[in-house]
Amino acid sequence: MAQQIVLPIKDSNVLRMVQDTLLDSFRAGRRNYTVFQVGKATLLRVSDVMTLKKSDVYNPDGSVKNTAFIHDKKTGKANTLYLKPVQQDLLKYHDWLIQENINSDWLFPSTAHSDRHITEKQFYKVMARVGDLLGINII
Repeated sequence: MAQQIVLPIKDSNVLRMVQDTLLDSFRAGRRNYTVFQVGKATLLRVSDVMTLKKSDVYNPDGSVKNTAFIHDKKTGKANTLYLKPVQQDLLKYHDWLIQENINSDWLFPSTAHSDRHITEKQFYKVMARVGDLLGINII
């Protein structure tokens, strides 16, 4: 697969438009928005965000853990994620999963196959669509 070059969004107005579009323009908008927010807050690669499990970020009672511990897929290094900046987003997302009756071990399951997580390719397509909707090039 060709390496995707992802540039940071430096303009706060563009960032807000991207967030609003992710949330409002897709059936799984809450999931797409939360993927984006978790990536932004943790600075993880998309591949590592996609492979997070619900048990990595949620306690059994549905509350959000303060920190998550993962292994970076590319480097194999242990990584500590501080989840406080996205705690509210993750709580709303947890409610959305329950409301949509989506039951999966994956934090970001595919809407078509909840036993699998959304793929990087799917998420890049979502981001490309956001760029098209906003008339900007974000990937």
